[in-house]
Amino acid sequence: MKAIRFLNYGSPDVLELREVEKPSPKDDQVLVEIVAAAANPLDWHRLRADPFIVRLNDGLTKPKDPRLGADIAGRVVAAGNAVKTWQPGDEVFGEIGAGGFAEYVCVRAEQLVRKPATLSFEEAAAAPVAALTALQGLRDKGKIQAGQKVLVNGASGGVGTFAVQMAKALGAEVTGVCSTRNLELV
Repeated sequence: MKAIRFLNYGSPDVLELREVEKPSPKDDQVLVEIVAAAANPLDWHRLRADPFIVRLNDGLTKPKDPRLGADIAGRVVAAGNAVKTWQPGDEVFGEIGAGGFAEYVCVRAEQLVRKPATLSFEEAAAAPVAALTALQGLRDKGKIQAGQKVLVNGASGGVGTFAVQMAKALGAEVTGVCSTRNLELV
């Protein structure tokens, strides 16, 4: 299969399209055929090793894991023996950490959710990291309750657009801060 890999830190010029072995799922994994993957700041930080602290996890002088692509959407091709939630043909999306810039990837079954029929694969792939960041900030860390006032700074950005919608869904009174050119969006 074809996959994008990076063997050294640097600019996008270090990315290589390579032929690699198609993975096989372990008992708790599913094999997903990637239909769409999104590039996000997580991939950029890993590629550039910037901020420098990224190197403590990813490798001091070169990447330990040459894969990028955290946000994916695709179709389940095969499921490991212990997987009961997914069947071949199921349309899924999720945040997988790395490996999405390839034709196929194996991921733990619980890293995926069913893709709504109303979303394209591209739309679904664009959501996971930004949406999860907003959800964790509002619900898990902020413990937002109905009736609270919430200020979303950067309301027209990737995380901000999700934060505005989620805060409203949680019943909060939302004020969004964005540039004037994005007022209609927010």
